[in-house]
Amino acid sequence: MLMEYIVWTTAVFILVAYLQWYFKRRTRLAPLTKFPGDKPVFLIGNIKWVIKLYASKSLKHHPGVYILERILGVCYLFQKTGMHLFWFGVTPIVSVFRAEIVEMILSSTVSLEKSFEYRFLHQWLGKGLLTSTGSKWKMRRKLLTPSFHFRILDNFLPVFHEQSMILVRKIHSMNNHECVDVAPLIVLCTLDAVCETIMGFHIGAQDGSNSEYVQAIHNLSHLFNQRAVQPWLWTDFLYSLTKTGKGFAKDLKVLHDFTDKVIKEKKAKLLSKRESQSSKSNKDNEFYSKERKTFMDLLLDLHIEGEHLGESDIREEVDTFMFEGHDTTAVGITFALYCIGLYPDVRKNIELELEEIFQGDKERPASYDDLRNMKYLECVLKESQRLYPSVPLIGRKLDEDITFEGLTVPRGTMVHLNIIALHRNPSVFPKPEIFDPERFLPENALNRHPYAYIPFSAGPRNCIGQKFAMLEEKIIISNILRNFSVVSLDQRDHFYTKVEFTLRPAQPVRLKFLPKKFEDIV
Repeated sequence: MLMEYIVWTTAVFILVAYLQWYFKRRTRLAPLTKFPGDKPVFLIGNIKWVIKLYASKSLKHHPGVYILERILGVCYLFQKTGMHLFWFGVTPIVSVFRAEIVEMILSSTVSLEKSFEYRFLHQWLGKGLLTSTGSKWKMRRKLLTPSFHFRILDNFLPVFHEQSMILVRKIHSMNNHECVDVAPLIVLCTLDAVCETIMGFHIGAQDGSNSEYVQAIHNLSHLFNQRAVQPWLWTDFLYSLTKTGKGFAKDLKVLHDFTDKVIKEKKAKLLSKRESQSSKSNKDNEFYSKERKTFMDLLLDLHIEGEHLGESDIREEVDTFMFEGHDTTAVGITFALYCIGLYPDVRKNIELELEEIFQGDKERPASYDDLRNMKYLECVLKESQRLYPSVPLIGRKLDEDITFEGLTVPRGTMVHLNIIALHRNPSVFPKPEIFDPERFLPENALNRHPYAYIPFSAGPRNCIGQKFAMLEEKIIISNILRNFSVVSLDQRDHFYTKVEFTLRPAQPVRLKFLPKKFEDIV
């Protein structure tokens, strides 16, 4: 009798708790009933078509191609509203793609928390600058911002140059090929560059060295991208039981062990150097202070000086910048080269600009002033990022209600800021599918809404490494174009891209590189 009473009491308690949660949730989400969007199916919401895509055996392209096409199609359909509601299972998500609404969200100092998909990165990146929130994020942002001052970035230019020239030589060695799939080559180049500038470790990815680490970081990026668009893999426990989940854990151990090893070695070296410096003259100390420092060196300085950074915190930030610094930059460079290769007039204008700067010298490293003078190339990079933003969607969880033109997104709702659709708004960018770098000449961008173009996000949580990325992209692309004329072999109507966490080519990026007297640089 007592057991029966306990069972019934527990059942009633659970039922009452569920009903309270249900009615409270329904009341909170009531404003979303006014939003345009398809009617959700019980429990699975609006993702039935995604499940069908991945289950299909007859797709002509990668499922991410069709997901991107659907995202853009829906956004064009609801362009006037600038918002669209869809359901990932029982979770409502508002897709936002109008500059005025984007500004309200990204400029907020309250809604700084990332959306739920970012938790897939916690195993890899911990809660570093990309994934943390609240006071921890604010402290880290304040602490790390000086590390990306232009005087620090200036020290990285020789590394970018050296690695890009290795790439140039690799491309030249493939000159007898009918075409070159440039994407894998760019990934290895940016991985070498970011590893040396962030960790101070020469990994030799372009030379085939440290293959286990190189393969691990490639696999992790790929597996995370896959998981982000497959909802049935979102539960950590279930994911850990799958073959891909086990592969993720294996590669993660390789990556973390490598980073931990470098941190410990560099910390021991730094402590030893500090001890030796304490017994040297002030002149020697001044010389030491001018040595090139990597991002990890700067973090270790903060760690040793007691700035609330432990070795695990350093690993979080180093792994974060290794992930963000090589993958997104690589796809940015790849898409830019593809666009340049499509349009001879654009390529010619860049070549004329580079000729004026370097006077025919194909080997001289670019200075900071040289990079500032690459104004047309910068317009080309910006236009490429408009059409092909490296990160096509970013997510936020609202911590306040937001109302725009009679529609209210309630606090607690997940929102996706749809950058790729935002960048193709015809009211802001006339004939948005046309590649036109002159859109970004100062006089043409003067009256544009500041949140209509956000390849590096915007507001308090904008990308801290955007200057790093732009410098690296300019150096790599300018060194390629000082030595080759680039021709793309696939027109845009036959060139497919796929959406994952990053925007990626869904096929080989076939380019032809025509040498410009390569003997001058060897």
